[in-house]
Amino acid sequence: MRLSHGFVRGEALSCIYHGWSYDASGRCVRIPAHPNLTPGQSICVATRAVDETGGIIWLAEERPEAPVPRLAGLSPVRSLTVDAPLPAVEAAAGAKADAVGHIARTDGAPGFLLAAQPDRRTLVHVLVAEAAGPAERVAASRAAEALRRAAEAIREEIAA
Repeated sequence: MRLSHGFVRGEALSCIYHGWSYDASGRCVRIPAHPNLTPGQSICVATRAVDETGGIIWLAEERPEAPVPRLAGLSPVRSLTVDAPLPAVEAAAGAKADAVGHIARTDGAPGFLLAAQPDRRTLVHVLVAEAAGPAERVAASRAAEALRRAAEAIREEIAA
């Protein structure tokens, strides 16, 4: 069970399966089945550099030298995983992502923040103007689903 399915209890992230709890440094601090045991230093999980700005959570293997970008004026709507590599998603969007993975749109369409995944999938974060109302947010979500279908169709064409 991935720790991302866990929950926060106090100042620790707890595994939903075993209940083991880890502090911000990744060290195990509590094993519910053995409440009187102090977990050893070797019981730990890998940690990543994490930063939140503008409602978007940025993750990196190591602490980046530059601060994470602030996508001014944009608000996240939703995220989805596309079963296609990043170039197929860019082709479906009709635009290339910049250095941080952002596809900015000037035609009123939603913007996308793309993150290539190791399994030839792409994580897509849907962005709209901060002032967007419910109708625009629903339309952006539907546009993301259309993007997903188009990118996965392109992936199939490439594979054929």
